[in-house]
Amino acid sequence: MDKLQTTLKAPVTVSGVGLHTGNLVNLTFEPAPENHGYVFQRIDLEGQPKVKADCDLVVDTSRGTTLEDNGARVGTVEHVLAALAGLEIDNCLIKLDASETPIMDGSSKPFIDVLLATGIETQKKEREYFEIPKRINYSDGKGVEMMALPADEYRLTVMVDYNSPVLGSQHASIVNLTEFKDEISSCRTFCFLHELEMLVKNDLIKGGDLNNAIVIVDRAIEDEEMESLAKLFNKDKIAVKKEGILNNVELRFQNEPARHKLLDMVGDLALAGVPLKAQILAARPGHAANVAFAKKIKKAYLEAKKAKKEDITPQYDPNVTPVFNHQEIGRILPHKHPFLLVDKVVKISSEEVIAVKNITGDQYFFQGHFPHEPIMPGVLQLEAMAQAGGVLVLADKENPEKWSTYFVKIENAKFKDKVVPGDTLVIRMALTGPVRRGLCMMKGEAFVGNKMVCEASMMAQIVENK
Repeated sequence: MDKLQTTLKAPVTVSGVGLHTGNLVNLTFEPAPENHGYVFQRIDLEGQPKVKADCDLVVDTSRGTTLEDNGARVGTVEHVLAALAGLEIDNCLIKLDASETPIMDGSSKPFIDVLLATGIETQKKEREYFEIPKRINYSDGKGVEMMALPADEYRLTVMVDYNSPVLGSQHASIVNLTEFKDEISSCRTFCFLHELEMLVKNDLIKGGDLNNAIVIVDRAIEDEEMESLAKLFNKDKIAVKKEGILNNVELRFQNEPARHKLLDMVGDLALAGVPLKAQILAARPGHAANVAFAKKIKKAYLEAKKAKKEDITPQYDPNVTPVFNHQEIGRILPHKHPFLLVDKVVKISSEEVIAVKNITGDQYFFQGHFPHEPIMPGVLQLEAMAQAGGVLVLADKENPEKWSTYFVKIENAKFKDKVVPGDTLVIRMALTGPVRRGLCMMKGEAFVGNKMVCEASMMAQIVENK
């Protein structure tokens, strides 16, 4: 069964400081409707502008991922997005009262904890995945390599190698997003000591603290420098552990840096705007490469979506003379007014039929079916589809009026949108196998414009009238 979209059961707020500004930030996750996606909102600015989590809105990747739209910026979005994507929450409005999200402990776990505490709610619409159809490659020409391959789940593998005798080469992977919460979400950001010193001296990490990052020491440090670092971070004393990291934290995993890179990648790739089914392989990824890769994935997704829409939407030109008009259909099918639900057939072959039903406001069923909001009953949409299928299998018989088709089975019927007065229902019925012993199996789809409103698999029996 296809998974349904999800959101939160109730709003929930977390507070902390921004990594780079040092400002106190209140961030609230709020429920959002279906197909909303992830949207940030700067409630501290005039007009409370919104910024969609979209890779095309990324304006900076130098020390985290920053988005900008409608005159508003939101920085360090990756850990928040990783928490939402890692829990497979589809729709969320993220309100904050500062220019960046709170850094918390440098991981996604604090966000995961509050999201799980407030609860996840299942919605009614199906989740749409982008199933990677073929390999997508990315390379920055400087050692970063990324690849997306077809897969039936979202799997990620990361390798990092900084030519550091301390960090060395590390790998991390998950084979399913269900592993994210326990295996990845608690892994904190990391940096080398020389990077930390540069950032502090340039006043770039005002909210940085030795409690929210793993500091890797890849060179010898004198006692005097240790004392200076302790004063810099308001600590009584700091030291270097045998693992080559400062004694500010205990590693949660031996390969925590690689796992954090995977966390960042989950957050940054969420900017592609669609849940993925893919095997992601990445060597030495970073925010800039992640976002560039997300753009390639988004482009492939939009192209595939456009091609699919063009492929599945039947073409109907009302100026073309129909294959069968209403009167001719009435001679093929055993149905008559007011139950003949096909107005004309515009295309027919041995395996497929395209038929049209015009939905007018004077239809008899509108009088009693939501009379204040006229909607064509779903069962009558299925009946119209079945009648179109009846034309397909009876049209080539010498005396079609001597035959009838009867439903045997309906499966996977889905109603995707309302059909209302003024709509033109374009129906396609296609045989999914040869007709055997009078039994025919078909896949039916009904469209209004280029939007599918109904689909179902049907089986019918062709019976000679007695």
